Amino acid sequence: MAEHNIVVRDSGGRSVSIEEANGRGKPPKRNKYAIACAILASMTSILIGYDGGVMSGAALFIQKDLKISDTQIEIVNGIINIVSLLGAPMAGRTSDWVGRRYTIVIAGIIFFAGAILMGFANGYALLMVGRIVAGIGTGYALMIAPVYSSEVAPSSSRGFLASFPEIFINTGVLLGYISNYGFSKLRLDLGWRLMLGIGAIPSAILAAGVMAMPESPRWLVMQGRLGEARKVLCRTSDSNQEAEERLADIKEAAGIPLECNDDVVQVVKKRSSGSGVWKELVIHPSRAVLHILIAAVGIQFFQQASGIDTVVLYSPRIFEKAGLETSDQLLLATVAVGFMKTITIFISTFYVDRVGRRPILLSSVGGMVVSLTTLATMLEVINHHPDEKITWALVICIAMVLCFVGSFSMGLGPIAWVYSSEIFPLRLRAQGASLGVAANRLMSGVNSMTFISLYKAITISGAFYLFASVAAVSWVFFYVLLPETQGRTLEDMEVLFGSFHRWRSTAKKLRNNSGDAPCTNVPGSSEKQQETA
Repeated sequence: MAEHNIVVRDSGGRSVSIEEANGRGKPPKRNKYAIACAILASMTSILIGYDGGVMSGAALFIQKDLKISDTQIEIVNGIINIVSLLGAPMAGRTSDWVGRRYTIVIAGIIFFAGAILMGFANGYALLMVGRIVAGIGTGYALMIAPVYSSEVAPSSSRGFLASFPEIFINTGVLLGYISNYGFSKLRLDLGWRLMLGIGAIPSAILAAGVMAMPESPRWLVMQGRLGEARKVLCRTSDSNQEAEERLADIKEAAGIPLECNDDVVQVVKKRSSGSGVWKELVIHPSRAVLHILIAAVGIQFFQQASGIDTVVLYSPRIFEKAGLETSDQLLLATVAVGFMKTITIFISTFYVDRVGRRPILLSSVGGMVVSLTTLATMLEVINHHPDEKITWALVICIAMVLCFVGSFSMGLGPIAWVYSSEIFPLRLRAQGASLGVAANRLMSGVNSMTFISLYKAITISGAFYLFASVAAVSWVFFYVLLPETQGRTLEDMEVLFGSFHRWRSTAKKLRNNSGDAPCTNVPGSSEKQQETA
């Protein structure tokens, strides 16, 4: 076959000529419109991060002002994550009913109400009501932001854009820590209320700004609005050809005939909602869907089971156990954690579509295991010398906390959202993603509501040895069961999944489809299906 007749898939999933694949064509630039859409959608996540980060310092002042116990602090810290278990599935159904865009608006409104309630709380009961309302908003935002970003993104930058929610979560955490330090100078009863209540401002701005976004093209197709979907795809794809290919893939997944090109069509069966979805997803899943479900729920479970939210919420207590004494020292060290957590996430953001999900993920979790083990060891050394300040151990503890949050943010943090939002087929995506969020929030809530009790029972070093063990188990899980999804289109994931630990043989078959040798000069060809014209 003549070379000019060969067509391959590039790392973005586009059909390109062999000349372009071999470097005679330039790779597409980042789609600025898609980036803008993903940024707006992901800004919801600032509110999630802020609510978590601000409570780490605010809890110190709330406990003094309201005279509440450690157990009550655990509950007020963790309740937002437990309640988000309700918000995530609610968001899944809402996003299918009213669309992804209006679901993001609803999340902003809920956050606004929660911030107002917390800011004006005159006691523990009203504070809890505000946290419960904010928890519902958290479930909404955690589910919808990565789903929208992955659905609007071209394949060439799907990992880049779908990691935006985690960037904004970390930004929110950092802003919460800074708010702690800034408002800590005010009088006791005013400072913590301003820390919590000021979250209403970005909520209102977000709810208004999101209206400038287009609706998800996949949701539009599911409603039979093909003309609108085509316009959005043309603006968010790297080329018109890719836009048509994406539209064809979505139509096929939605059960719409490929030859049907009217602007508005009748969709007889809404395959993305109803009891049939849950039956296919949970009750009688195919091998591929079962593998996808295990991977999505597993990566979200381990993201939180390794203890990240305990560090975010309780870092002042951890640093106090390590030897820091004054409130200023504790809050400044916590701000350093926020900076590290925010800066390191850009490693994943800019390299996840170049290097792939698995190498970054496995490196990230490996760093978490080492840092958690070292942190636990240093805390044990300090615990054995309660009457003296061991400066070198304190310094190592601070460094290991920074290494832990840095390792988490460079990989497991953002990749969990990228991976779980991109592997589900269209008909199962909203509900499937909501199950992953539910697992994530359940473990976050359990850790948040039990950490103080846990370290009192087994010592704080024992708690971190436990988290290190969980992280080590997660590394094995990821290595064995999670295929590389770099460069895959959203609609062909079911081909890759289904063989569980033997997924590598499936990937090899895809690389050598129809007996063709892989083109080694094609970026991402190690994971893309080769085609011949």
